[in-house]
Amino acid sequence: MTIEYLKVGDWQQEPQLKQQLLKLGNLCGSCCSFLDSHQYPSVEPGLEFIWAAAEMDCCTLRPGNDPTLLDTFLQKHAGKWIFGHIGYDAKSIVQAHACTHKDRIGFPEIQFFVPAYCVVATKNELQVISQDPKVSAEKLWQLILNTNVEEEKPIDGLEMKPRMEKGAYLDTIEKVRAHILRGDCYELNFCHEFYVEEACIDPVSVYQRLVKASPNPFSCYYRSANAYLMCASPERYLAKRGNRLISQPIKGTAARYPNVPEADALQKESLLNSSKERSENVMVVDLVRNDLSRICKQGTVEVTELFGIYTFPQLHQMISTIEGRLSTEVTFSQILEATFPMGSMTGAPKLRVMDLIEKYETSARGLFSGSVGYITPHGDFDFNVVIRSLLYNANTQYLSYLVGGGITWYSHAEKEYEECLLKASAIRKAIGLQ
Repeated sequence: MTIEYLKVGDWQQEPQLKQQLLKLGNLCGSCCSFLDSHQYPSVEPGLEFIWAAAEMDCCTLRPGNDPTLLDTFLQKHAGKWIFGHIGYDAKSIVQAHACTHKDRIGFPEIQFFVPAYCVVATKNELQVISQDPKVSAEKLWQLILNTNVEEEKPIDGLEMKPRMEKGAYLDTIEKVRAHILRGDCYELNFCHEFYVEEACIDPVSVYQRLVKASPNPFSCYYRSANAYLMCASPERYLAKRGNRLISQPIKGTAARYPNVPEADALQKESLLNSSKERSENVMVVDLVRNDLSRICKQGTVEVTELFGIYTFPQLHQMISTIEGRLSTEVTFSQILEATFPMGSMTGAPKLRVMDLIEKYETSARGLFSGSVGYITPHGDFDFNVVIRSLLYNANTQYLSYLVGGGITWYSHAEKEYEECLLKASAIRKAIGLQ
């Protein structure tokens, strides 16, 4: 199959381009993906955004499916751009660990698609790519430019309700701490859901408001049929560049005071020196090192940055970087089996805390704390961690977000709850809540 490319050097002269791509993506097929780095240098150097729409072929896996079916699909389409997601409950496929809670959004556990249309933007150049033999890259570019952008639609009358009341949340944190005291686990990422039923929203408008309030490096707008993700994630799950794997878990959070520089600087210093946050972070680093050692060449897994402090619009975050050299002939499903779900969204030891998460959480995570990303024609890839996100089913009009954090013996239940609210601040702002 011939893949057509068109290079556009002055794409930044099109002020509505992102809005046009978002709208067009909703009109083409049942899958679309828009991944935006917001010019953070921590993403692939120079990459601005990637857009894909209109599936030409698709691989969907549900519980009970053989994960190697995904390898067969990727091998079939080697040399093409491929996009997709891995939901948290894909653990039932790659780890044989079932989910017992109801999923009210409806993303498939795993889904990857070959898009007919793709746009890859760097700072200096934009590539318009058509993998559809019926549509030239030039024709696709003109279609994008001719897409009319609608005004942002307001949101009225939403009132998000907690699936778990605050008192129950505080009690659960104490139960988790009791498990840690008994030696059942060392750290557990506990999440809880806020939701509203009969929410009539425009997902594109909500996404635009979300990333305006919180433009983070692994943001994405993603659709599969009637399920929508609006995501402002700052976290990378896993990237592959050549034979190098890179994981960058986040553990450690501090509020920002951007209008008070002295106080903001003190927050960063306090985060860096916090024994609680460091212990939380290093536990996940050790878990990721262990995961990567299962698929990387012996002696190549190393921590290239420990306790890095990164600043985002609402928060300072503690991020560590772990890298390794991938062993030869390791398949994508084997990479998932070794590393998914990611340690920052589970805890340690991983399999035991997954049992406890299933016991104490009251909602299916679905795509939340899963991953969205892309695979290049050369076989490299980059996948985020789906956090700081809204999820929506347009058929049932069910809208929700989940928030959580890593619980250790040093955790204080009330402070953990306050941290959850802090992480949700940009999400609430995007849907008109304070």
